[in-house]
Amino acid sequence: MEISLKYLPGGRAAASGNMMAQSDLDLKETALKEDLKFYFMNPCEKYRARRQIPWKLALQILKILMVTTQLIFFGLSNQLVVSFKEENTIAFKHLFLRGYSGADEDDYSCSIYTQQDAYDSIFYVINQYKQLKNISLGTLGYEHEGSGLKICKQQYKKGTMLPSNGTLNIDVSTETECIFFKPQELAGKKAELKLNSSFFNLEFYRLIQVEISFKLKGIALQTIHARELPDCYAFQNTITFNNRAHSGKIKIYFDSDTDIQECKDWHIFGSVLQKNTQYILVFDGFVILSCFASLILCTRSIVLALRLQKRFVNFFLEKYKRHVCHADRLEFINGWYVLVIISDVMTIIGSILKMEIKAKTLTSYDVCSILLGTSTLLVWVGVIRYLGYFQTYNVLILTMQASLPKVLRFCCCAGMIYLGYTFCGWIVLGPYHEKFEDLNTVAECLFSLVNGDDMFATFAQIQQKSMLVWVFSRLYLYSFISLFIYMILSLFIALITDSYDTIKKYQQSGFPVTDLHEFLKDHGSVGYRKERTSVPFICCCRRQQSDDNLILIN
Repeated sequence: MEISLKYLPGGRAAASGNMMAQSDLDLKETALKEDLKFYFMNPCEKYRARRQIPWKLALQILKILMVTTQLIFFGLSNQLVVSFKEENTIAFKHLFLRGYSGADEDDYSCSIYTQQDAYDSIFYVINQYKQLKNISLGTLGYEHEGSGLKICKQQYKKGTMLPSNGTLNIDVSTETECIFFKPQELAGKKAELKLNSSFFNLEFYRLIQVEISFKLKGIALQTIHARELPDCYAFQNTITFNNRAHSGKIKIYFDSDTDIQECKDWHIFGSVLQKNTQYILVFDGFVILSCFASLILCTRSIVLALRLQKRFVNFFLEKYKRHVCHADRLEFINGWYVLVIISDVMTIIGSILKMEIKAKTLTSYDVCSILLGTSTLLVWVGVIRYLGYFQTYNVLILTMQASLPKVLRFCCCAGMIYLGYTFCGWIVLGPYHEKFEDLNTVAECLFSLVNGDDMFATFAQIQQKSMLVWVFSRLYLYSFISLFIYMILSLFIALITDSYDTIKKYQQSGFPVTDLHEFLKDHGSVGYRKERTSVPFICCCRRQQSDDNLILIN
């Protein structure tokens, strides 16, 4: 009896320690479940639970309006730039291309067929360049800093050729000669001597091409009507007389590379333009501030989610002696926040570039357009996140998530067949069909056939010069259309339909239960329920209770 009494206090101490440890574990579990439950709530439920104002939701709505408005303003400004470039290119073709009809013949502007036409066309460019200020309707001028009219001819080295008896003696190595005219020299005797030199005695049987290049400057005044400061442009124009084929037809190509430059010295009177520019710069500043605030809030949410994930993983290992599966870990990684962060970074950089462009200290329209356009796309895609809290709208997101892995694997297999048809069509039908001349055009043509476009035109445009190739083209096109439209495309749609049916079944009978779902299953929401009061936020309109526990939305 003494022995029992002797060890009784120690036994009570051990039991008491186990009870305290179990009590701490239960408290830790309860706190963890409450934090997890709160993390997976939507903004409306979070407000009802802890009266936490949905700042991110309000900020995203505000950001959508501001970013879209900013993009519209920039798009209207960019539209003026594009129209000015295109109209100047058309004007240059009419000014410098002799006999230009107003429409390009193919990928080239026009063509000539006689030697006299070649000489007339070359001298026509020189004469028009000389009289530019007297004949041009635009605000154009010469580039005076060491620039002018440059004419280069590329030809094979000396040789002889007698097509009548099939005799050819020519050196295939090429040589290039150039001649240069400054704007101030065109009216003098020096220019006449150059024009009468042997440089313009062309031997067409060995001539490869003649290239005429010159640089002009212009100012876009139409932006003033849109209450914007004008831009200064530099046009690098190149006219190429292509005789590489030596087929009796010289193709004339016109290319104009436009560079927007900062105007060196400009004075515009009137306060309307300056005030309008200032207002837009202030608005862009507010866009940057809103995106910066959104960036901070979303980054903070991701950091807190990773900490919560770490707590859950450690507790699960401590209590159940096993690791959390990979799918449950991914529940804490909110992809929408990552999307918003990328959008915010692109919007901030694009807005800074836009402000520089507006102030005429930067002219990189293309980079700014890509950044602002992509960021606006991501902002609008991010709206789906908030629609996903409702069962009716959530079907699209869940179907895309479920079908994506299967669709990617299917596209890899179908892509192999597509590439095979692409290479085959290019090498066989390329010489006989304009839509199969190069790989890029073949891929685009086949993709349009899959969508049912230009079918008759593709069949009809094949040249019937070779009966064997004509028969092969029919087998090729019929087999491709039948295989991709009736089989591959149908299977592609079936994969998505199958995922949609699976999601609808899950919404009716319940989604598969993971460790995280099981862990939160028995945890009630007693601690969060408060009195229902009228809330001045439109986002806190409640949905049906049956929708709350369908799936953890992230």
